[in-house]
Amino acid sequence: MPETYSEKAMDTQVRDPLVGSVVDGRYRVERKIARGGMATVYEALDLRLDRIVALKVMHPSLAEDAGFVSRFEREAKSAARLSHPNVVSVFDQGVDGDIVFLAMEYVSGRTVRDVLRSNGPLTSAQALVILEPVLEALEAAHRAGFVHRDVKPENVLISDDGRIKVADFGLARTIASSTSTAATQGMLIGTVAYLSPEQVERGIADARSDVYGAGILLYEMLTGAVPHGGDTPLAVAYQHVNADVPLPSAVRADIPVSVDALVSQATRRDPDERFGSALEFREAAHAVRASLPAATPLSARDTMVMPSATAHPSDPGATVALGPLAVAPVAAVPAAAPAAPIPPIAQGTPAPPSRPPAAKKRKRRWKGPLIALVILALAVAGGAGAWWFGTARYVPVPTVVNLTETAATAKLATVDLKLSVSARQFSETVKSGLIISSNPAATAEARKGSAIAVVVSKGPERYEVPAVAGSTVDDATAALTDVSLKVAGQKKVYDEKVKAGLVVGTDPEEGTALKRNAAVTLLVSRGPKPVDIPKLIGDDGAASIKALKALGLKVTTSDDYSDSIDAGNVVSVDPSSGTTVAKGSTVNVVLSKGPPPVTVPNVVDLDRDLAISKLKAAGLTVKIEEPLGVTPLNRVLKQSPEAGAVVPKGSSVTIQIV
Repeated sequence: MPETYSEKAMDTQVRDPLVGSVVDGRYRVERKIARGGMATVYEALDLRLDRIVALKVMHPSLAEDAGFVSRFEREAKSAARLSHPNVVSVFDQGVDGDIVFLAMEYVSGRTVRDVLRSNGPLTSAQALVILEPVLEALEAAHRAGFVHRDVKPENVLISDDGRIKVADFGLARTIASSTSTAATQGMLIGTVAYLSPEQVERGIADARSDVYGAGILLYEMLTGAVPHGGDTPLAVAYQHVNADVPLPSAVRADIPVSVDALVSQATRRDPDERFGSALEFREAAHAVRASLPAATPLSARDTMVMPSATAHPSDPGATVALGPLAVAPVAAVPAAAPAAPIPPIAQGTPAPPSRPPAAKKRKRRWKGPLIALVILALAVAGGAGAWWFGTARYVPVPTVVNLTETAATAKLATVDLKLSVSARQFSETVKSGLIISSNPAATAEARKGSAIAVVVSKGPERYEVPAVAGSTVDDATAALTDVSLKVAGQKKVYDEKVKAGLVVGTDPEEGTALKRNAAVTLLVSRGPKPVDIPKLIGDDGAASIKALKALGLKVTTSDDYSDSIDAGNVVSVDPSSGTTVAKGSTVNVVLSKGPPPVTVPNVVDLDRDLAISKLKAAGLTVKIEEPLGVTPLNRVLKQSPEAGAVVPKGSSVTIQIV
């Protein structure tokens, strides 16, 4: 048999040790109301002032974190100074042993979460009736220096008399800044469906972050679900940062374009493209609601609703007792007017006034038609005014993306809108001079005569590689950093002109256009490239000297005799062939003077064969003359050159034989 409400409540109360105790000598705990990811909420009696309060007791894991408790105390004291009809008041804060608590206004009613559970998605008018006082509460908090940071259905309460109140001001801010413990991290996971992209990505929040949360709240009231889902909190957070919130009309086709536009602008991923404040959001929401049929009352429920003792992952739990809901019709209040309590309504026909005495009726009979005409005129004027302020003043924004400023200005002028350049940004996909985006975006509605802010492309972001040849490595690095480029490393190269250790150039080369933070390699000189002395032995001396000079070497020469190298050719080089030397080094080249000279021996009066042998042994050639034709003696009569003459080796010596 399923457990009944009374049995469940009784069992919960029996198991909770705080029920029946007195906290801080002042608050007698009567019963548990709800439990969330951060705290448990009890109904308690303030024994000092004899009033019922909602006592929020932090979970022990949070109470053990001294940093959290300190921040919690500061924020709670600040939140207690925030007074507004649409804000749940904070009465007291304290610590009793290991119990950290917050005493708040007890609101008998229901949360928006309970309304969605029992009624399903709301109509556009019903959702805006609830949203406007929420935005009033947020605007009041922002003026007082608070950012709620946790706008969600569980924190929007609807009292039994129809007033809308927002809970947990200051408290959500404390939790968001206390991420050092597992408990606080768990709380952030529990509310990730409502976090703005900047909270997820950079951990920062301002008034526009609350505008984003209110936009998600409006989306959920219209569709019955949050826009981003996922198997893990990380997956949901990723979608907040990387995906736009879809239009509610994609889920429910009956949602007007003007309501789509509210959600779209409130939930832009870029905070600068959202409504600038909760007040601006409320004014836009009020104008849209004025153009819609009046909201019909939601079905009331007499039974109090008790949340589960274990928080749902996307439903951390309410903070007050829950009851029936009633909503108010649209009211033409000034944009900056303070919020007034919204009483329960019944949209039937009002009862007719009591019939006046007959005498008075006859006396004022002539005034009846006049009064009717006045009422009719006021009705027409009121209807026209509502039409003008709610619908006629707004036009759909045409598409201006990828147009020039001139073309966009002309296109906007056709629907009585103006163009305002809010920024000029680099773009890899949109050509320079064309529009990247507009705010409001295309198909959203804007007031006639208003300016549409556009972002104009400066084209791809490129930076030219500067000239750094001849600079030191440090100076070259600084020059690249100054133009948004970075040094990827160094490459040593030989260079004939740049001194070793200085920069020769870059890769990519000077003047190349690169993206921001692109890597550039510095080419650093190793000085002139070393030279290998070529093989020159036996080569022509003049040609060899020319070749050495072409390699950047200095050349000295000397001469020497050589039996094997022809005169004028290279006998040797120093350093020797194949040696590697620095450019500019000196090389000595020895050129051949030919074979060494020979002293002609004396062969006169020698036997013919002996003389020939002796001359050849000296490296000379022999020429024989026999003038008489007869050589009976067969001896050398005379020789030429004469003995003792010095002649080149291989020279010819003539001998005369007799």
